[in-house]
Amino acid sequence: MGASSTHQHRLVARWLSVACTLAGLLGCSDSDGATSSTASIETNGNAGAGSAAIDDDSGPTESEAADLRVELNLLLSEHVILTAKATGAALGGREQEFNAYYDELKENGTEIGDEIGESFGDEAEAEFNRIWSAHDGFFVDYTTAVGSGNADAQAEALDKLTNTYVPEFSRFLAQATGLPEDELASLTAAHVATTQAIIDAQAEAQDSQDWAPVYTAIRAAFAHMVSIGDPVSQAIAQKKPDEYPGDPATKAVDLRVALNQLLQEHLYLATFATGAALGGRTEEFTAANAALNSNGSDLGAAIGTLYGADAENTFIGIWAAHNAYFVNYTQGVANNDEAAKSAAVDDLTTKYVPDFARFLADATGLDENTLQPLIAEHVTMTKAVVDAQAAGDWKVTADTDVEAADQMEDLADPLAAAIVAKFPDMF
Repeated sequence: MGASSTHQHRLVARWLSVACTLAGLLGCSDSDGATSSTASIETNGNAGAGSAAIDDDSGPTESEAADLRVELNLLLSEHVILTAKATGAALGGREQEFNAYYDELKENGTEIGDEIGESFGDEAEAEFNRIWSAHDGFFVDYTTAVGSGNADAQAEALDKLTNTYVPEFSRFLAQATGLPEDELASLTAAHVATTQAIIDAQAEAQDSQDWAPVYTAIRAAFAHMVSIGDPVSQAIAQKKPDEYPGDPATKAVDLRVALNQLLQEHLYLATFATGAALGGRTEEFTAANAALNSNGSDLGAAIGTLYGADAENTFIGIWAAHNAYFVNYTQGVANNDEAAKSAAVDDLTTKYVPDFARFLADATGLDENTLQPLIAEHVTMTKAVVDAQAAGDWKVTADTDVEAADQMEDLADPLAAAIVAKFPDMF
């Protein structure tokens, strides 16, 4: 893990209502000072002791145990997103898109297996890979059966998920971590149920064109994975303190996990939306864009909890504008309108990037000139996903989609560290 890890972090985040979450993380403190929603944003020059270097890796959000928690949670959440992208493509008859995202899904499983191997050795990694790969296959079987209307095959796939995968995986985790097997079985069964709900909603939407339930189900399944990732990562850290020193369960690490999750979810919801728009799936685009806006509201609520209503409103204005600029770019691509594309890129690079960097610098004390390239990279990588979607190059699309989601950690981690440094009494 950390600097010694042999592979790159591919973090995904869990969804939660961050207004509620941060109220819980900060407001349930024993200190009365936790109620900070009226805190004002200081200018960059007045950040005082709260200033943090963007490359500081020694603060309370950073440890080997924290890295383990963040990585495992977000890899598990990425599993949900990649499953939903693969099953949605399969049910929509988009075979090349399905193949590309199913390849990414398998790679995601391999990376989770790598984490297991780092903690428990090659034999445990091999056993995890066997169980995990089988459960991916069972979901594909279920999707195929739903798509073809084969009720018997549907029941068979669900039986394998329920009566093979759930007990095998919960037993494996219990033996590895010491957590109660019955509790793990309940959590694993909930993962099966929430993923099944995505597939069922996707299949129903093919006929009804009611896509709102699909994105509600995606966000719910995405959020659920932390219920597995948190206890498992914390149990591993407790069991192997020499390998994973530090406390993964602090409020500071909670904030780091939440910001990573929301920013990565933003990226994936954005590319769900742009893919639907470019594919001419207007009703799906509308639902995906609504989910994207809800994610932005959650981010804004988090800002408001820390900095107050004025800061929340400013953030939402900047964030909503940047979502709209990406929609404008996507429409320009779809219509081969070079002027519209150029105008959208100009808005993103000359309005959104400096506006957002200035906002974050004022809020956190981070250097505005250091923040700008990180924000610009988000723009560049999201644009690359849209361009690949428009070209119908699904391997590049899927690869770039995951890379663009991974890049959000470059922003989430220093923001979390700087916020904790600025409000040490809350964390």
